[in-house]
Amino acid sequence: MKKVGKAVLRVLGGVLAVLLCALLVLYIVPLTETEDKTAVDGSAEWMAALDDGLPLSEVVLPGTHDSATKYVQLAFFSKCQAKDIGAQLEAGYRYLDIRLGTTGGGDEWFKLMHGFTSCKTGAAPWSDALYIGKVLQQCYDFLDAHPTETVVFAVKQEHGGLPDGAFESDLDAVIRSVYERSDRWLLTDHIPTVGEARGKLVLMRRYEDAAGLGAESGIPLLWEDQGGHDDVSLNTVASDNGSYTLWVQDRFKYDLGDKWAAFTAGMAAGETGADAASVNFLSTNGTAAYGHPYKYAKDLNARLAALPQSQLRGWVIVDFAAAPLAEHIYGANFAN
Repeated sequence: MKKVGKAVLRVLGGVLAVLLCALLVLYIVPLTETEDKTAVDGSAEWMAALDDGLPLSEVVLPGTHDSATKYVQLAFFSKCQAKDIGAQLEAGYRYLDIRLGTTGGGDEWFKLMHGFTSCKTGAAPWSDALYIGKVLQQCYDFLDAHPTETVVFAVKQEHGGLPDGAFESDLDAVIRSVYERSDRWLLTDHIPTVGEARGKLVLMRRYEDAAGLGAESGIPLLWEDQGGHDDVSLNTVASDNGSYTLWVQDRFKYDLGDKWAAFTAGMAAGETGADAASVNFLSTNGTAAYGHPYKYAKDLNARLAALPQSQLRGWVIVDFAAAPLAEHIYGANFAN
């Protein structure tokens, strides 16, 4: 009996050790994975210096990938940002990558997601889920304080079974009535000018206009998944999005060297203008089934910070966004 008892204790001890290691890797280590916290004067109102007549697509615009993942389940694999959305906007980022899971309506409406993992309001595993109302309030507060700015709000249904039409209708209700701030939205199906977009959230949709909202459905932002490809010479792809051509580089299954090559080549190849936009993702999780975004971002962000501003084009989307990196990106608009 004593031998059985000792064996049980060893098994329990092993299970406990595994659980502690999992907790360390999935939740504790990500708390140490942060970004450069240096503040940059003027980062909250850098768009004030732009010409009102400039198409928004011609602006070299900093953005964040999986913007709501400061706190997220399985953070080692899913965390892509160390700032919440309000802090990202203050730091100069103007494109938000919003992934929504459906909850069936009601008071909470949409939950922020990264794949099958839920974004949270805090670091603890038991923290509440992050819902769209909190995210929108951060955007509204920012635009109320900085009306010269704009926020590109790029929405995708990440997790949930709603048909595109139902998803679009529910989101339209959230925009127009649920939070009663439709005054802060620009709902259009074409690329606006900077002047048209000032003080607004510009809806871009990664779903079809199945609800038939037409000119007020949001700007289509549709492209085929670019995750895994054997041909690592691939970079950007042009897609017909109705009123404009969208150039996208989102090779999120490339390792460091291939990703950097695709990123720089994608910026060089992509076109911008009143009838064209170029979106360039620096984010990747490598070739493994489940990557570690921080490892890649630390290297790639340093490369981006050293890249001459003359080579920056389009909208540049990063993980672990920091204010000095945003300044380097948006500074390309004013470089001599």
